[in-house]
Amino acid sequence: MDSIKFVEKAMFAESKLPVFKAGDTVTVHYKIKEGDKERVQQYTGVVIQRKGQGSGQSFTVRKMSNGVGVERVFPLQSIYIDKIEVNKSGVVRRAKLFYLRELTGKSARIQEKKDLDKNETSTDTAKKEVKEAPKKEAKAAEKKEVKAAS
Repeated sequence: MDSIKFVEKAMFAESKLPVFKAGDTVTVHYKIKEGDKERVQQYTGVVIQRKGQGSGQSFTVRKMSNGVGVERVFPLQSIYIDKIEVNKSGVVRRAKLFYLRELTGKSARIQEKKDLDKNETSTDTAKKEVKEAPKKEAKAAEKKEVKAAS
């Protein structure tokens, strides 16, 4: 394994970032320093892309502000990101949603995916899949037994 990847894996193994993708509406709580004061600013918008890998991964969030589209690129592993909340999960067929830049009004909306756990992280998803696998196998075996008995 490359030494850089080894260090990245060790540093970012326990990141508590939620699972999100292009098309999701997220709120990024971003720390801003003004002089010697620090405050948290919320930036809510649609994720139009995720790019990079490892510690260099970033994502772009687009929002409408007074009728003008504003995009901001956030590094995923930034120390200035306090937390990321997934508000809505969108149904899209692309990884990069640059076509949203030309759309306005109702045509720029993204259809919402209904089945979303609000506070789910990537490690929670993996654990849930591991726990559900034996249950699915048990249900399938029960259905076969019922069909064989009748």
